[in-house]
Amino acid sequence: MPPTGLTENEIIWKKNKARLCYYPAKQKKFKTPLFLVYSLINQSYILDLAPGMSMIEAFVELGYDVYLLDFGIPGLEDSDTSLDDYIVKYIEKGVKRSLYHSGAEEVTLVGYCLGGTLATIYATITKTPIKNIVLFAPPLDFGQTPIPSEWEKALRSGEFSLDSVIDEYGIIPPKIVEHVLRLTIAPITYSSYISLIKRADDEEYIKKWKLFNRWLKSHIPFAGATLKQLITDLGIDNKLIKNKLIIDGKLADLKNISSNLLVVSTTDDKIVPEELTKSIIPLVSSKDKLYKRVKGGHVTLALKGKIPSFLEEWLGERSS
Repeated sequence: MPPTGLTENEIIWKKNKARLCYYPAKQKKFKTPLFLVYSLINQSYILDLAPGMSMIEAFVELGYDVYLLDFGIPGLEDSDTSLDDYIVKYIEKGVKRSLYHSGAEEVTLVGYCLGGTLATIYATITKTPIKNIVLFAPPLDFGQTPIPSEWEKALRSGEFSLDSVIDEYGIIPPKIVEHVLRLTIAPITYSSYISLIKRADDEEYIKKWKLFNRWLKSHIPFAGATLKQLITDLGIDNKLIKNKLIIDGKLADLKNISSNLLVVSTTDDKIVPEELTKSIIPLVSSKDKLYKRVKGGHVTLALKGKIPSFLEEWLGERSS
């Protein structure tokens, strides 16, 4: 299997399992660095899958210094790691470290999928200067969810609770994470195999398909304390959108976000449909804000190997 994560980088900070990786620009053109936050469900190498299939490679080729916060793979000893911990002890400290390392005064915060949720929450409570925020397919508004309606009704009514199951495990094994997600991503999985059959004589496509398929199945354990908060505070009570979420004793009020904001969703995203994403736009204080829906699936933008023209233009104008 071809190696992944080949874009030149160095680790500049560690905490527990987490690493902050620095990817220097090929020829630096922008003084505002990018700080990438990825999900807690899969491994972050999807953002640097392979040459020609790497969002990070595309950013450094354009002249951006890039910092990627890789949360690592939690163990049983991390079962009590909370959402508050990820926001304050990891993202907050990681951003400050990237500012110190780069000498920049501000960062561009880039969140992908659940990483976009974490980045949004962080932006509501931090005093650290954030110039721009770019969110790719972030699940934010759980007033409508893609989970089966019977499950949703049982969870919201309190008829069924996952807390006891989560407490029993402490750290949720990767196989359980995978099985739960399969209920949502089954169409993606099946369509992926159909595409493979149709292009079975294309060696380059097969190589790329194998890389992506390996990542798709590389789920990692999930800290039980964080999962309970995500299910109850965000999923059931929808506290982020309702401006009722408390993180580290602070109200995560979306009105506190005043940075330039770009929110992106895709037309064929079965995991995070746009109704979970676009409602953030009127709730923030940003004067410069844009919602953009583009053709593709949940991870399409990470795999193109180039930055879409609308993003290159938007970010370039706000990064000098």
